[in-house]
Amino acid sequence: MMNLLIVDDDTGILAALRRCLRREGWNILLADSPRKALRILDEDPVDLVLSDHKMPGMTGTELLAEVARRRPNTVRLLITGWAEAVTEKELQEIGIEALIPKPWDDAELKAILHQHLG
Repeated sequence: MMNLLIVDDDTGILAALRRCLRREGWNILLADSPRKALRILDEDPVDLVLSDHKMPGMTGTELLAEVARRRPNTVRLLITGWAEAVTEKELQEIGIEALIPKPWDDAELKAILHQHLG
C-alpha cells in the first residue's frame, strides 16, 4: 500500500483531504506542521508528500526541498490558495510535480494523485 503524507497547518483542511481521499486505497499520514512532517518522513516510508504552502515556521516549498534532499524518490506536490506566490522556476528546482490550487476539485485532486501514485 502506498503511503501519502498530507501536510497543512489547518486541521480542517487535513480532515477534508483525508475524507476526500480515504477510499482511494492509500495509507494516509497527516501532519499539522512541517516539523511533524519531517519526523514522519524519517520514521515511515512515504511515496508522496502533498504539502500546503503558507505555514508557520517553514513554507511548503522549503519543506518539499527538504523532502527532496532526504528522500529524492518521494513525489512532491504543493497545494495552496496562494499559487501566484510560487514561481515555475521554484517548482522545477525543487522537483515539485504539480501545483494544486485551493479550493481543490476532489475529482481533479484524485486524478493527479493517481497519476503520480499509480
